[in-house]
Amino acid sequence: MITKSIKYLCSLCLLCVLCASCNSWIEENPEGLVTDERVGDSEEAAANWVTGTYSKLIYDMFCWGYFPRVLEFDADYISGPDWLFGTFGAGNFQGESDVTDALWKGGYGLIARANNAERHINAMSNLSQEAKNNALGELKFLRGFAYFLLVRAYGPLPIQPEEATTNYDQPRQSVAAVYEYIEKNLKEAASLMYKNTDKAWQAGHASAGSAAGLLAKVYVTQAAAAMPAGTEITVRTGHPYDGDSDNRTYAPLQSKTFQKTAVNGYEQMDAQALYQQASDWAKAVIDGQYGSYDLLAYDQLWKKASCHASEFMFSLCTVSGDATYKVSVHSQYEGYMTEQGSDFIQEGGWVGCTRHWYDLFDHDDYRISKGVKHRWRAKTQRESNSGFYYPQNNEYSILATGYDLLGNYVAAPAGIYADGVSYYYSQDAQCLAFTTKYMDVTNNAINNADANFPFLRYADVLLVYAEAQNELDNSSEAIDYLNRVRQRSNATLASSTGAGALNSKTKIRSAVIEERAKEFACEADRRWDLIRWGIYLDAMNAIGGSDDAGVLKTRQQRNLLFPIPQPELNTNKAITENNPGWQ
Repeated sequence: MITKSIKYLCSLCLLCVLCASCNSWIEENPEGLVTDERVGDSEEAAANWVTGTYSKLIYDMFCWGYFPRVLEFDADYISGPDWLFGTFGAGNFQGESDVTDALWKGGYGLIARANNAERHINAMSNLSQEAKNNALGELKFLRGFAYFLLVRAYGPLPIQPEEATTNYDQPRQSVAAVYEYIEKNLKEAASLMYKNTDKAWQAGHASAGSAAGLLAKVYVTQAAAAMPAGTEITVRTGHPYDGDSDNRTYAPLQSKTFQKTAVNGYEQMDAQALYQQASDWAKAVIDGQYGSYDLLAYDQLWKKASCHASEFMFSLCTVSGDATYKVSVHSQYEGYMTEQGSDFIQEGGWVGCTRHWYDLFDHDDYRISKGVKHRWRAKTQRESNSGFYYPQNNEYSILATGYDLLGNYVAAPAGIYADGVSYYYSQDAQCLAFTTKYMDVTNNAINNADANFPFLRYADVLLVYAEAQNELDNSSEAIDYLNRVRQRSNATLASSTGAGALNSKTKIRSAVIEERAKEFACEADRRWDLIRWGIYLDAMNAIGGSDDAGVLKTRQQRNLLFPIPQPELNTNKAITENNPGWQ
């Protein structure tokens, strides 16, 4: 987890590692670095270096709204208004600030801060070995995390030297070499950092378990990508509507079995060995070797007070209304209100999931009964005394209006809809499956509310373990850990027998991937699951053009990787060509 303490505000502003005069975004400018003499040699000084590195994630990677959209908007089940998704959401990544300023520049900026801070802390002597180890471990963790974000998006990457250098023309290293470097950093971090059960561990910081859990995810990412071409995965998808524009209805889900395509850069990796590593590291976390972690009750999971709870192994916890360290997660996903306590959204609440995503769930699954907004009102609806309802089916149409979808009067609206408001549905970006994950904030009437955005949850570790166990031929263990996540959300438990039996490796594999789509919706995870399994193009193109809100989902080979930003190509002489299709 990441938090910002008020007492560190001055040091956060002071620890500016990169400056505009740098020739390349993987370059550090020595003239812009803070020196030991200015920061000091103490545990407090080491803490300031670490906090300054964390701060890069909030300012400036997340604060401008590029994140999480750069990780999230290019996926099959996510949608919103076309003006917000723009050319990036429609598959044209070239020249987009989301990719240029956020992911590449931000990722290498985080790496540069970690490298610089590590050099200064290594030179310190006036602090305990435990505190020094933990500080270095946190920096290694952040460096590994940054490279993991980058390698999944860009493929082969320059690895920035940890030592100070004036040679900024760094060539791209192979995908395998980058992952080897990520693994090295995360293993060292797991051995150096405090556990979340240690007295010295500071809530809001990454811990040994964060590194071990992320390492399990790193291994499962490589393992899936290395699985043989032709491996089968079933995805429930399809075109969004039946009928013409004047009389259309939502099309039912279709189960489509895709054949995995080879993922470039992973062909020579050993999938089984990597799944064993993923299993070992995930199980070590589960067994408590790196701290204490557990699933929260669903009603507590997305409460603001749970920001530092053990399920959130690494997340972005911010400060309400801060002018510098601000995020737009709450505004994008929930919308901020006209005033606190108001029923009316002033602005925002644009990003949601499609109807096909909603239809993946059992009727009583908390992730849609509680985790999706079923009614809401925009400020423009105040005068007309109206509001929106979701989804468009007989149950919610009757609850909201008293009429079924055929226009037959059934009964007066009941329950939460019995408030005298005229609710209606719109088949466009105004009515999507909007999450409630980021609703609970200190002040819901400000643009920069303190939403808790997770990078890694304990539920992810459980599903990593379930996936690995299935591929290692331990089907009963895989179903057991899949059910641990399903049970928390009141979902029907999976079984190897009976109706809907998960009685084959393909069925369990498909169920785990679908569970991830349901559990981690709006957490910037789905694109990367589709990419690592080699089914991204199939899943996107199965939509048949545009989704519920009219966002174009048609994709081609070049969309498998993001383009390297042109400024990097202009300045880094060791990179001579862009990713395929982005020349």
